[in-house]
Amino acid sequence: MRRSGPAKRSVVGQNLKYFMNKKYIPLDKYWTLRMGVLDILNGYKDINNFLSQQTSLAGDILALKNVAEVWETDKPVDVSECGTLYRMLQFASWKKGLNKIFITHATLTDRITRGAISQDPNIVNLSLQELLKLDKGTSQWATAAILCGNTEKLENPEYHIALTYEAREHWHNQRRKREVWEPRYDETIDRQAETFLKLLNGEKPEYIPVQPDEYLFARTFSYMSRAEGEKRWPRLAGHESSRFEEMDKVIAQVEMGETIASKDHRVIQAITMWGIVNKKQVKIAHKDAVNKSWPQFWDFLAQLV
Repeated sequence: MRRSGPAKRSVVGQNLKYFMNKKYIPLDKYWTLRMGVLDILNGYKDINNFLSQQTSLAGDILALKNVAEVWETDKPVDVSECGTLYRMLQFASWKKGLNKIFITHATLTDRITRGAISQDPNIVNLSLQELLKLDKGTSQWATAAILCGNTEKLENPEYHIALTYEAREHWHNQRRKREVWEPRYDETIDRQAETFLKLLNGEKPEYIPVQPDEYLFARTFSYMSRAEGEKRWPRLAGHESSRFEEMDKVIAQVEMGETIASKDHRVIQAITMWGIVNKKQVKIAHKDAVNKSWPQFWDFLAQLV
């Protein structure tokens, strides 16, 4: 990938706030998924109306849009590759006895096939602590239970459970006021984009990863070691790729000038930004994979290089 010279870098520095406008930052998928699932399970159509007015939807949010359109019908529910959405709605289907048929794709289908995602409907009777032990410690089953009405309150919850509590409270507060929930933009991608721009401008910004989705960016730019990541977020080993192995492999491939064959959206984003900052040519085989979380990614970079 070609890189801009000093003059372009100066422009980036002068216009950092311009480049960080929300045009290039996607909706917060975790917040939007929670708002959407609460709408779907409680018979509201606001998620349908909101998403129909949006452009450049990330793959997981597009899956939510499609689900919202068919949930109240007898049609199969296509959750695409979104494990979060699948677990939320499968749990709800088991809990409410809805017998929904789910369609999955690619990495999600593979994870289900090899037993990485529980298929036991009896998990709806487990406590939140027990749910958090499933599938290598994912928070998604516990999140599903909370959205389905579980009233347990965990002390010092991890990031995604804390977000679920916040989302549920916000959704119900808005409904009590007869108002619609408020959308959010992706703060993780926003922070990573800003950090990347500062690095590109020759600065040395502080970056502190606070949740699992930040590992790949933090590892790539040496804000976190693999050992630190494995200690804080061991469940990343069971993600759509084993993210510890995948990131190390991809970094080595870039150093050797090989094409990156990874289909992990966050791997591609992180290594591409790293290549630009470090003047390394990065060849990506599956560019469209970034659409899962950041569909504006290549447009964002096109403004800079």
